Amino acid sequence: MTDAPKNPTVDEYAAKLSAWREEFEALRPVLFGTGLAEDVKWRKPCYTHDGANIVIFQPFKELCALLFFKGALLEDPEGALKEQGENSRSALRLEFGSVADVTAATDTIVALVRDAIRVEEAGLKVPKPEPAEESSGPEELEAAFEADPGLREAWDRLTPGRRRGWLLHFDGAKQSKTRTARIERATPKIMDGFGMHDH
Repeated sequence: MTDAPKNPTVDEYAAKLSAWREEFEALRPVLFGTGLAEDVKWRKPCYTHDGANIVIFQPFKELCALLFFKGALLEDPEGALKEQGENSRSALRLEFGSVADVTAATDTIVALVRDAIRVEEAGLKVPKPEPAEESSGPEELEAAFEADPGLREAWDRLTPGRRRGWLLHFDGAKQSKTRTARIERATPKIMDGFGMHDH
C-alpha cells in the first residue's frame, strides 16, 4: 500500500499538542503505511478506510491511545486492546506511555489496522444491545461517543425530548458523512446541555 498524504489540519493539531506529540508523530507513519487516510473528526486525528472510521488518536493525562472504533470485532491474540470505559460497547484502545511503547507495538498496530479494514470491507457491525425505550441513534453518534466520552456523559444528561430532537436531526441525513457533520456541529450545544431548538 502506498502512503497517503499528510493532512495539513492534522499537522496543525500535532504542532499544538502540549503532551504526547512525539508519540503521535511516531504513530503517524505506522498508520500511513497501512494505507489509511488522515482526517480530523471530533477535534482529533482520525484515520479512515474508504470513508469508514478505523482508528482515532486520543491524548489523555496519563497516556495516549489509538481507539479502534470496532475493536470488539478484531482479532487480538496478544490481548493488547483495552476497554475504553464501562459504557463502551464496540471501541477498544491501544495505550502508549512513551515513544518506545509505540515502537514496540508497531507490528501489533499494523495487524489490528489490517483486521479493522477486513471488518469494514466485510460489513461487520457490533451487535446492538436489547432495544431500550428510545432509539440509540445512528452508528455515527456511537462513534462520536467512543471518540469523546465526555460527549456521551453530556448526552445522557439531556432530557429525553432533547435527545429525540437531536436523533431526528441526525437520522434525517441519508449519507454517513452528513450524519457525522451534523453530529460534529451539534457537539458544542449538546455539551452545554441544549436541545436542537434551544438558543
